[in-house]
Amino acid sequence: MHLNYHSILVPVDTSKFAELALAKAVAVAKRNHAHLDLLSVIDTHQTNYYGGLVNNGDIVNRLVQDATDYLAELTDQIKAKYGLTDISTHIRFGNPKTVIAFDFTQDHQNDLVMMGATGMNALERVVTGSVTDFVTHNASCDVLVVRTNLANKPGEKPESPFRTTEY
Repeated sequence: MHLNYHSILVPVDTSKFAELALAKAVAVAKRNHAHLDLLSVIDTHQTNYYGGLVNNGDIVNRLVQDATDYLAELTDQIKAKYGLTDISTHIRFGNPKTVIAFDFTQDHQNDLVMMGATGMNALERVVTGSVTDFVTHNASCDVLVVRTNLANKPGEKPESPFRTTEY
């Protein structure tokens, strides 16, 4: 039996683990000749994170511009370093858990989600629950959780192969 993935989703949130998942997803996409979707979800449910100003148009525009710039930088690096060109970038508003597990994967027929083990600190995970945990349990497609560095060694400090600017 020969299994190929055709459409891989990588949610990115500027964390090093998300960027490690992206680097590994690039390799999987190249091996499978698959399309790569990069997704940034602007969490409208964490209004405290944005100072309660999610309804402010200037703040929303800034969040979208920051996400757009970040996704463009990642895409440029992937094309230059790895030669992968079948990439789309997307920005969505909403709860990252449901956007990733349900909405986006269904809309884009992704057959694999690759994501970092965590992008949150311990307190955020306690308060909101892990996005990765929710996606793993609820997505209708395969989910690969990246917990190791590029050498597949767990427990070492992760270093992003994409980090050129702090976001």
